[in-house]
Amino acid sequence: MTERRFIAKPDWYTSDAPRTLGATGRPLRWGVVATGNIAGTVTGDLALLEDAVLQCVSSRSQPKAADFASRFGFASHYYDDGGVPGYQRLVQDPEVDVVYIATPHAQHFTVAQAALEAGKHVLCEKAFTINAREATELIRLAKDRGLFLMEAVWARFVPGMQRAFDILASGEIGPVQWVRADLGFPAPNDPNDPDARIWAPMAGGGALLDLTVYPLLWAWGALGAPQSVSATGTLTELGVDSQNAITLGYSSGAQAQLMSSLTAMGPRSAVVAGTKGYLQTIGSVNNPTTLSVQTGWQDSRVETFEPIGRGYTYQLREVTRCIQQGMTESPTMPLADSLAIMHLFDGIRAELGVVYPNDAKR
Repeated sequence: MTERRFIAKPDWYTSDAPRTLGATGRPLRWGVVATGNIAGTVTGDLALLEDAVLQCVSSRSQPKAADFASRFGFASHYYDDGGVPGYQRLVQDPEVDVVYIATPHAQHFTVAQAALEAGKHVLCEKAFTINAREATELIRLAKDRGLFLMEAVWARFVPGMQRAFDILASGEIGPVQWVRADLGFPAPNDPNDPDARIWAPMAGGGALLDLTVYPLLWAWGALGAPQSVSATGTLTELGVDSQNAITLGYSSGAQAQLMSSLTAMGPRSAVVAGTKGYLQTIGSVNNPTTLSVQTGWQDSRVETFEPIGRGYTYQLREVTRCIQQGMTESPTMPLADSLAIMHLFDGIRAELGVVYPNDAKR
């Protein structure tokens, strides 16, 4: 077995996005909505970009907003005050160019809509919205306003994922016949606690919206949108899925099996198998630092990668590049994919019996 170390960051095979920390144009002033764990992780990587200005952050809590602003060096902060939500004050700030939204899923639509209506570009955490109806409305609004909008599926941009899809596109392992991918961990909160974001229907909780985008990425990238879908899952007393198993079928005869769980620790790996060989991730399904490639019965190799920061810099560079160049969406994470995946998730939720309060809103 041979080992090769990649320093270059190859692109997703449909994109020409640069992968450096260095400035690619005029600085962009960022506003961050929410101060939770993911907001902190992404902001830490955002600070690494030479052309990113940490302008302001918002939170429902004044102490949290102030602490977050101080920790990362934001110029200002907003919080819920006088009946006006902090995010509303942030999106109206004339010093903000682009808004990163890291709230619970159920709030994505409301915050993104406010930002777009205020003339701001938007990077919104996954899952993009609660349902396809909300996604459709946001995409229409962004297009009408000529603004950039992207779902923050950061895994599409990391070096290991980029390289994996370069290998698949090269034909080295032959036409893909099946994909298997999983992501799971035991969530720390009581699944019957309505105040725990990851379990709360009001927040869009459950394994599907929180985790499944990552296993799905391997099937979607290798085989595209499926022609058939079947799903099973386990629901909590609150009515969200604690885990799910999804099978995707394709007209070629290929299949994909995906597993997501908030109750069990899994290997967090992906295997993509073709007629000539297979590719397997080692270490992480969403930010693989090692790929094992087997062709035939004898030839195998391992390729390793060294991501910058926590791995979020690549999507942040893409957003920056696109806005600087006047683009309204990313070719690496196109809005058509976000919408198609929300339609897919709507169908899976219907099969599982998961219904969110947002589904009743019009």
